[in-house]
Amino acid sequence: MQLLDWIILGGTLLFIVLYGTYKTRGNKNVDDYLKGGNDAKWWTIGLSVMATQASAITFLSTPGQAFHDGMGFVQFYFGLPIAMVIICVVFIPLYHRLKVFTAYEFLEDRFDLKTRTLAAILFLVQRGLATGITIFAPAIILSAVLGWDLITLNIIIGVLVIIYTVSGGTKAVSITQKQQMGVIFFGMFLSFLIILNYLPLDISFSKAMDIAGANGKMDVLDFSFSLDNRYTFWSGIIGGTFLMLSYFGTDQSQVQRYLSGKSVKESQLGLMFNGLLKVPMQFFILLVGVMVFVFYQFNASPLNFNPAAIEDLKNSEYASEFKVLEDEKLLIDNELAEKQISFATIESESEKELLLTDIRALNTSDLKLREQTKELILKANPDAETNDKDYVFIHFILTNLPRGIIGLLLAVILSAAMSSTASELNALASTTAMDLYKRNVAVKEDKHYVTASKWFTLLWGVIAISIACVANLFDNLIQLVNIIGSIFYGNILGIFLLAFFFKYVKGNAVFVAALINQVFVISLYLLNEYEYINLPYLWLNFVGCLSVILLALFIQKIKRDKI
Repeated sequence: MQLLDWIILGGTLLFIVLYGTYKTRGNKNVDDYLKGGNDAKWWTIGLSVMATQASAITFLSTPGQAFHDGMGFVQFYFGLPIAMVIICVVFIPLYHRLKVFTAYEFLEDRFDLKTRTLAAILFLVQRGLATGITIFAPAIILSAVLGWDLITLNIIIGVLVIIYTVSGGTKAVSITQKQQMGVIFFGMFLSFLIILNYLPLDISFSKAMDIAGANGKMDVLDFSFSLDNRYTFWSGIIGGTFLMLSYFGTDQSQVQRYLSGKSVKESQLGLMFNGLLKVPMQFFILLVGVMVFVFYQFNASPLNFNPAAIEDLKNSEYASEFKVLEDEKLLIDNELAEKQISFATIESESEKELLLTDIRALNTSDLKLREQTKELILKANPDAETNDKDYVFIHFILTNLPRGIIGLLLAVILSAAMSSTASELNALASTTAMDLYKRNVAVKEDKHYVTASKWFTLLWGVIAISIACVANLFDNLIQLVNIIGSIFYGNILGIFLLAFFFKYVKGNAVFVAALINQVFVISLYLLNEYEYINLPYLWLNFVGCLSVILLALFIQKIKRDKI
């Protein structure tokens, strides 16, 4: 990175922190601090909701996901528009009518205190874990750029977010997220145009899409019912709808965004804006990853995108074996570039088919070399991380983009991290203050709860940083966040649906059912991980929601029969 990159990166982040702190100074009551004074317009709500979900993980992992597996991941978001409509019709009017600070307040009115407390604790556990990962993700980036250790970076990133979130509460989060989303959209469009510009002169956008499609990267829809495929149309529509209903309807980090709306209509418009824009946005981010794949069809790529793992390998006794693999890779890269140019320029379909066979064979050989490299990395360092999906996009940025643009795109990823983390800390603090603390201490004046909320924000910031410091790369960071959510969200959503639609079910039945169900869902996930069953994580949302409803109905029936 050059001086210009540091100026752009540092200036962007410093502006966001100072702007958020300055604009929200002087919050004196709980309503201002936790609900932003209820004066947010629909576009602020929509961008804030989107920024909360679009963490650094989105911009780190999603392009890498597309690079390796293509566009199929977009099916994960197909349930989002459906969920937005349901939340606008059912959830938002209810929350506004009750004037709640958190989603879980409603559960005490409908059931009892212990059910409210349980739902709040389930949220705190899963969101606390996920917040640590949203800090950890950008730390990986700067670790690759600066060579600093991850613990130091986790602390720096966490502290930056804590400063303005503690100071300004919900309004600080919403205000800064508008600037952050502006940086994000500009940076991603710019990176897309730069990739197109870097392709050979004969390769237009349509030809680039032909190349991606020929290599299976443009297979968007999978209508199969196979549980072997993690992302299908059906898992997205069914599992995705339940996940999005839980996330946007019962997760305080999202509920708090639209509770700050000036009216029911403003909140509804904000969520519908998010529903209309989110799927195209995710499609575009995946498309950037596909374009990175096309770029590397004409340019040499590393055998593993994780620079630390490669450095360890080069300094080990296996360096000579790795050199042999690198030489083979270079030959494949050169031949692949020639054949891809021929594939994109010739007109004869029969010749294209022959070339396509050769191209697929070369890409298969490339994958085998990558697997052999992973084996060598583990031999050199058994504790090394061989998964490199989360490093693909950052490697492209650092090794191919011009001065200034590198700093801008790092600012994109870090802005996303800060916006998402700020929302999550704000929600964790408000849930702890209003659902746990306030319900177990004597009634205090407003100022006391503002102070308590700030201390809880600081506490959760420290916890999130601590989780980030012990986190490790999973198969893919964006999948890890969604897996954590899927383990808890179905159960929480089921509790809310029982509250909305099953008026005769009482608190005791729901409380017992939720406890049993959470153990059941965690067991299903572990059984799947150890390959005793085959149940992709997206289906845990549907199963968890359905099972807690059936359990509660069964327990309530037994109680009635006994009476």
